[in-house]
Amino acid sequence: MRHYDVLCVGAGLFSAVVAEQALQRGKSVLVLEKRDHIAGNIYTEKVQGIDVHRYGAHIFHTSNKNIWDYAGQFAEFNHFINEPIANYHGEIYNLPFNMNTFAQMFHIATPQEAQAVLDNERGEVTGEPQNLEEQAIKLVGRTVYTKLVKGYTEKQWGRSCKDLPPFIIRRLPVRMTYDNNYFNDRFQGIPVEGYTAMVENMLRGADVQTGIDFLADKDKWLSAADTVVYTGPIDAYFGWSLGKLEYRSLRFETELLDTDNFQGNAVVNYTAREVPYTRIIEHKHFTFGDQPVTVVTREYPAEWQEGMEPYYPVKDEKNDTLYQKYRELAKDTGVYFGGRLGQYRYYDMDDTIEAALALSKTIL
Repeated sequence: MRHYDVLCVGAGLFSAVVAEQALQRGKSVLVLEKRDHIAGNIYTEKVQGIDVHRYGAHIFHTSNKNIWDYAGQFAEFNHFINEPIANYHGEIYNLPFNMNTFAQMFHIATPQEAQAVLDNERGEVTGEPQNLEEQAIKLVGRTVYTKLVKGYTEKQWGRSCKDLPPFIIRRLPVRMTYDNNYFNDRFQGIPVEGYTAMVENMLRGADVQTGIDFLADKDKWLSAADTVVYTGPIDAYFGWSLGKLEYRSLRFETELLDTDNFQGNAVVNYTAREVPYTRIIEHKHFTFGDQPVTVVTREYPAEWQEGMEPYYPVKDEKNDTLYQKYRELAKDTGVYFGGRLGQYRYYDMDDTIEAALALSKTIL
């Protein structure tokens, strides 16, 4: 087997950045991917001319011009602005919480009126919040919490807001302006040709093998390169020898519909607890498609079980302690652990790129 300068385990965004940086430095690169495709969770596939985000909506946003310019080398981005809406038992509200939301909910018109309503409701919680419910009420009041936070959060985490720690929702964006742009970042958009094409451009020049389970033949692959970057689950790398880290997972239900416009928006959150899914994504609206059909995806949160895809690390004291123990083990391996699973943390795409660029400068 050929020997490489760099081996990247996983073909998601973190690995793609490291691989691209290695190739820029004239190094030989092998990329191994367990799935049958590249691009990890940002993978997009064409269905009837529509770029479908197979693993949920991914909207690139950043305030870092260097990161925006870096990504722009590999894809042309459109001008999509994320303006999700919430559906609570048929009532429609703008997100994030802003003057449009408060006008719809409280039938008021000015920031002063909205502030008075929120301040009055916030007073329900005195002292330090003891759980997520109290924290949310202290931030946005009982009404907004009940209609837009409670059910969605309980579905997402699979437990009552009264049983969740307050730090999960320490900050909730509240705007006293009529501004529906979900992100505050200066730059925002989605690749015109989809994320898969973007990652393909980043990996051009690397040897890429999909359908390869690195952990099934770890010693063989570790000997295949001088430098190894691993982006899979850190606990799985060590055979779960210290125990399993916890995650939340997602199940996606996607269907092609014979209509040109199903919901009129890219993202609609369903915030009532009784609705089993958290949101519906209508993919064509990410790229302003005019196809005669549409593709929608319902997202169902799920407790992670072995064999499922881990999405969201469960950040609590028990899991953080366990991760630190694995991190200590990792120091003796000579392997570099990166990305959402390798570092047991949630990364936005711009954070992923920034972290991968920083690692690349250190190890390449």
